[in-house]
Amino acid sequence: MKRDGENKSLWQDVQMSNATNENQEKTYEVIIAGAGITGLTAGYLLQKAGKNCLILEADNIGFGSTGGTTAHINTFYDAQYDQVIKDFGEDDAKLLAQTGPEVISQIKKIIADHQIECDFEDRASYVFSLDKKQTEKLDHLYEATVKVGLPAERVSANPFPIPFDKIIKIDGQAQFHPLKYIKALSEEFLKMGGTISLGQKVTDVSEKDQLVEVKTEQSNYQTQDFIWATHVVPNINRMNFLAAPYRSYVVAFTLQSDEYPKAQAADLCEPYHYYRTQEIDGKKYIIAGGEDHKTGQEENPEERFQNLEEYVRDYFDVEEITHRWSSQFYTPTDGLPFIGKSPGDQHIYWATAYDGNGMTFGTLSAMMISDLINGKKNKYEQLFDPSRLNVKAGILDTLKESSDAVFHLIVDKFTAEKIKSLEEIKSGEGKTVSYEGNTVSIYRDDSGTLHAVKSACTHMGANVSWNKTEKSWDCPCHGARFDIDGKVLNGPATKDLEIVDLKE
Repeated sequence: MKRDGENKSLWQDVQMSNATNENQEKTYEVIIAGAGITGLTAGYLLQKAGKNCLILEADNIGFGSTGGTTAHINTFYDAQYDQVIKDFGEDDAKLLAQTGPEVISQIKKIIADHQIECDFEDRASYVFSLDKKQTEKLDHLYEATVKVGLPAERVSANPFPIPFDKIIKIDGQAQFHPLKYIKALSEEFLKMGGTISLGQKVTDVSEKDQLVEVKTEQSNYQTQDFIWATHVVPNINRMNFLAAPYRSYVVAFTLQSDEYPKAQAADLCEPYHYYRTQEIDGKKYIIAGGEDHKTGQEENPEERFQNLEEYVRDYFDVEEITHRWSSQFYTPTDGLPFIGKSPGDQHIYWATAYDGNGMTFGTLSAMMISDLINGKKNKYEQLFDPSRLNVKAGILDTLKESSDAVFHLIVDKFTAEKIKSLEEIKSGEGKTVSYEGNTVSIYRDDSGTLHAVKSACTHMGANVSWNKTEKSWDCPCHGARFDIDGKVLNGPATKDLEIVDLKE
């Protein structure tokens, strides 16, 4: 199974079915863009409720972040409860605390109803500090987590072999094999009469005469309701300023011993490290992640993997690093995702900016939007409203992310390295360069073949930068990513980079 990067995740051996239906209708009750956990869960719930649904996927099922997640299903989030209390108030923090348990219950119900084998397990998660400064942060986190009603307690031991200053345990977490789960979701969706069309990238949607017009590169459709379940809302919109793109790095490894803790854990470093175990086909692994950075703003991503590998070797009796990969996520400026009606629209829905909590918030988005489309009230609607602007929580981060995007949009235009000969691009190397008066992004593959594209991101025009580890061109402004021949891997861009024909 393919995903949006060169590196292979632990989950990718799952074979997804080719679900394209060649005899599609042109009008549906609900059309969903994206066949990851958000889109497939929404399709499943809506089709089950009697709606006639079409899921349009630009690539294959699980191609995006669902194929690169570490698949924690948590009740506490990157937006820690002490900060949420400060920014949104105690009542909203308590409301937020209800989301995780409800999501886990929903996932358990779907698994039980269809006897899905996806390695689902309940887990406790441990959060620990490494020094006094982190301990102060941990104390605030603990007090707030208890205040919002989650089962947290102070403990004295870390199930993972990492020294700590203080540690807490939060029960009620979970994990699963994400691609086994969404494969089953897709199969159940199809059994209920839903349609999935692969290789169809949605490029534009608009409301017109009580319907939503949906355009793909191949066809046009009409629907009563439309859901963007593409992780990031494509094209130019307010999310460009309210959600920042980041990449996180992951390694999976085996141990010389058989001491695989049945637990999850995270420290409080900036960025933090996170851990869990997984068993697949009788083989046990530890998954460790971290080393996050803004997309397109790391000159040497390989160093991030090296740092992570060195870190785990310091504390674990590593036998073999079996997998390593990176994946994209979007951090909301005020800490909470944006889920619900697109601002100014009545029948277009957004589900985005999950931070590092995609399995939980992806499922929650599907539950919420399914309720809204079915005419039901949802108690979380106001909390996650995409029209909100939390001045208290997000204004400084919004200004910071906006200025960062503008900086790269302008400055990178004048900093491309000048080359006189294409021979300066070595095998395995990618560069955005100034060549013969034009700014071009060039990659020479291991066989010596050149792949050249125009450097300007098709979203807003910033120059893309080379990601050596994933062999992709990444935009430092809003996180659009493209393969070596310019094909879109991640939005918000919807148009491919233009290929440049260079002669050596």
